[in-house]
Amino acid sequence: MGRFTVIPQSTFEEMQLDAGVLLNTFDPNNVAAPADAAIICATTGGITAAATPTFSDLGEDVDNCPVNMKELKHLDSWECTFAFTALGTSPEAIKLALGAADVTGSKVSPRRDLQQTDFGTIWWVGDRADGGLVAIKLDNALSTGGFSLQTTKSGKGQISVTLTGHVSINAQNVMPMEFYSYEGDSGLPYISLNKHTTRLGINGTETLIASVYPAGRTVTWTSANTTTATVSGGLVTGKAAGNTIVTAAITVDGVTYNDTCTIIVSAS
Repeated sequence: MGRFTVIPQSTFEEMQLDAGVLLNTFDPNNVAAPADAAIICATTGGITAAATPTFSDLGEDVDNCPVNMKELKHLDSWECTFAFTALGTSPEAIKLALGAADVTGSKVSPRRDLQQTDFGTIWWVGDRADGGLVAIKLDNALSTGGFSLQTTKSGKGQISVTLTGHVSINAQNVMPMEFYSYEGDSGLPYISLNKHTTRLGINGTETLIASVYPAGRTVTWTSANTTTATVSGGLVTGKAAGNTIVTAAITVDGVTYNDTCTIIVSAS
């Protein structure tokens, strides 16, 4: 085998598997399996997520300027889209494909005017081969492809949907698409606790040592009695009074996760 006939050792871990799912709500700081109500619809053929830039060459009409001079390259905009084929025909799914529409019971009516409530946040979330996940958030999403239902004999009706993200006037420098890629265990802090007891007076003091994976992250461990310790590199220690139940909120890289770790502390 040649020296360059190789692949990265992380190839398997970083692979994205299966079609993933479209969600109307997802919290990347508190990853959990989606509730059925959060799933927008079943799809076929997978989901295409795209972020396509448009550039201008400001030197295009300048004499003697080479084409695509990097100093004169200008980024005009980003076109951020989700494209998929939906199998769902609920009123909500039809409204999503229409964009500007109203739902009244079982009736969906296209509307002449666009309203700000027609825009929404849509997530696509898929599995990674190592047990982690990849997530893409499309902000201010609105159907720009219209409604198109294709039926087949002895087959399933399919609705083609294209959702486009939009920039808000209230945040004009924020592009409408965000990307997340979490390692196995969803990239969230995995806490392993060991107890070490030291006699201090009648009640005693329990020292808790927690290993945090993956390593190399900054962690703050805060107990119910306000004992706090902060370290980098995956190890955090703290002390709590004897005979108490400590609920530890975990903060990693400045983000506090909703998951809590309950530790029963007792002197010995």
